[in-house]
Amino acid sequence: MQTQNRLLDDLARVASGAIGVAAGMRGEIESRLREQFEKILLQMDLVGREEFDAVKAMAAKARAEQEDLVKRVAALEQRLKARDEPAGKKTPPRKRPAKSAG
Repeated sequence: MQTQNRLLDDLARVASGAIGVAAGMRGEIESRLREQFEKILLQMDLVGREEFDAVKAMAAKARAEQEDLVKRVAALEQRLKARDEPAGKKTPPRKRPAKSAG
């Protein structure tokens, strides 16, 4: 019976040593992967959150201004159309001069 306990003790020590080695390898692998990811991210030249938010705000402002300008242009076109057609009269379309050959 003494030999069985000794054999089990040896197996337990080997198993705990293997688990320790596996945990050490895991830590080493994680640190190597983290280093590689950081290296890749630095090479990608990504923007930070603050810079992204600033550009996003600028784009939203530009979009709002563009929509406002579209409305203003439409209103001006209507005013021009109303000025060109007073009291229901339609003006005849303008004739374009003939292109000269040459």
